[in-house]
Amino acid sequence: MAFQSVTQLLAAAAAQPLWRAVLEDDCRDRGVDEADSLSRMSALWRAMTDSAATYDPDRRSASGLSGGQGALMDRARDTLCGPFLQQVIATALKVGEQNACMGRIVAAPTAGASGVMPAVLIPLQQKEGLGDARMMECLYVAAGFGQVIAARASISGAEGGCQAEVGSASGMAAAALVHARGGTPEQMAAACAMALQNVLGLVCDPVAGLVEVPCVKRNVMGAVNALACADMALAGISGAIPCDEVIDAMGAIGHSLPATLRETGEGGLAATPTGRRLAGEQAESALGGD
Repeated sequence: MAFQSVTQLLAAAAAQPLWRAVLEDDCRDRGVDEADSLSRMSALWRAMTDSAATYDPDRRSASGLSGGQGALMDRARDTLCGPFLQQVIATALKVGEQNACMGRIVAAPTAGASGVMPAVLIPLQQKEGLGDARMMECLYVAAGFGQVIAARASISGAEGGCQAEVGSASGMAAAALVHARGGTPEQMAAACAMALQNVLGLVCDPVAGLVEVPCVKRNVMGAVNALACADMALAGISGAIPCDEVIDAMGAIGHSLPATLRETGEGGLAATPTGRRLAGEQAESALGGD
């Protein structure tokens, strides 16, 4: 991969659209032509939209902790957030539940954070009538920023906490949203930086060791955070700290988190009385199944 920093990404975008710089990097890295790269991204976009479209409100995860909540959000009336944000929240819940119920999702960048990107891009496409080609460009933008985050910090909850998963997805989504709205590469970087700043230190504390509680709801937070940061960046607001430095800070924070707060299910919400009770119930259920 060519891009080890957002600075390099922005330099490449000086001569061409940022999304195309990422596409060309993908072609070089995998030794394929442009048609192959576009075909692969098109398949990912279709899979992403399908992950929301094929949501079954009657389906439940093996643990019983997930399922049906996306439909509840769909049916909510007179929400404080309004119709568009309601759809964003519902989509994040649906895709997060698809993951928990072993449905097909796109790990963007991980399965635990798979609800963030579709939650912002699918409702935006429907609201503004954007074509699939434009949405694929957004995915390339997200991939470029995600590549840098993975190279300089981490996209693994076990390595860097939930800031590395939902946080990374939120930063990637914020940059993609800026592109969808015609923003500049510098605004994409600002949106990503602000989104990451807002989740620095976010721990990974899955109850019973399952990617359900609080993971699914954190996808909602990541999506709403991305929207707010994209709007701020498009308005000319920045987070003061350059994106590369924010990513480096995220990596340092992730390394300093205790193991109990990095996907082990031993700290945070997982260590609460209810969290421990649910873990015990899941363990008993597993033994009973044997």
